[in-house]
Amino acid sequence: MSIFPQKKLLVFGETGQVARELARLAPEARFVARSALDLGDDPRAIGDLIAEARPMAVINAAAYTAVDRAEAEPDLARRINADAPGAMAAACARLAIPFVHISTDYVFDGSGNEARDEDAQAAPLGVYGSSKLAGEAAVADAGGQYAVLRTSWVFSVHGQNFVKTMLRLGAEREALRIVSDQIGGPTPARDIAAACLSMAGKMTADAAKGGVYHFSGAPELSWADFAAEIFARAGITCRIEPIPSADYPTPARRPLNSRLDCAKITRDFGVARPDWRTGLDEVLEELEARP
Repeated sequence: MSIFPQKKLLVFGETGQVARELARLAPEARFVARSALDLGDDPRAIGDLIAEARPMAVINAAAYTAVDRAEAEPDLARRINADAPGAMAAACARLAIPFVHISTDYVFDGSGNEARDEDAQAAPLGVYGSSKLAGEAAVADAGGQYAVLRTSWVFSVHGQNFVKTMLRLGAEREALRIVSDQIGGPTPARDIAAACLSMAGKMTADAAKGGVYHFSGAPELSWADFAAEIFARAGITCRIEPIPSADYPTPARRPLNSRLDCAKITRDFGVARPDWRTGLDEVLEELEARP
C-alpha cells in the first residue's frame, strides 16, 4: 500500500471500476471527476490542477474505454487516452513526483499463444488500443518518474463489466453463445487499485523505480470458460454455447491472445499476480448482499 498520507494522493477518475476501488482503499485521496475536469478538453487545465493540488503522487484511473465506439470517435479517444495522460505525466515531471497510469492488453495484436512480456512488440488492432499505446508513449516522453500498468478483462461490483453482464443474461436466458477463442486473465479491479497504490508508494521512496508493467489475473482462460465459472459459482443453470470470434463480429477487433507475463511487477514491486477466482467470489458475495 501507499507509504505517504492518502490526502497527498491525486486520482484522476471517480466512477470507473478501478477509481471506485481506489476510493475504498484510499478514501482520503482527492479524486478528480469528469464533472470537475473533462479530460477531452484543454490538456493545459490538467497541468494547472496538478500544480495547484501539489500531491506527492498521481494515479490516472480515467480513460475512454468504449472499445467499439472508439472506432467512430478516434479524436476523442486520443484526447482522453493519449493527450490527457501525457499532460498529467508532464505536470508530475515538473513537480518531480511519481505518476501511475493504467493501460491495456489491447496494445497487442493478440497473435500467438504465449504470454507477452513488457518488451514484446506492440501492434494494436483498433482505435482504442492505438490511443492507449499513444498514451504510454506520451507518458514516457514526459521525462518524469512513471509506471504504466497494462491490465486485462477488468471486473468488479461497479459499473458494467463481463461478470455483471453474465449474471444478468444468465438469469434471463436458457443459453448464451460466448466467444471461446479469446484467451486472457480476468483481473479484479480491487487488485488493480491495490497494485497502483503500492507502486505509487514505493516510487515516492525510490526515484529509480518505474517503467512498464503487466498485471492480470490467473489462471488464463477463454471468455466462454469464464462465463461457465461465473454461472457455476453463482448457481445459474444457463447453458454456454462456445463460438469463435468470427461468429460474433464487432466494430473493433479483439485480440485473441491476451496472456500477459506478470513476472516483472513481482520482481520490482513485490506485487503478486492475483487469482481471479478469489476476486470473483468476493464480487459475487457483495452483489448477493445488496438489496
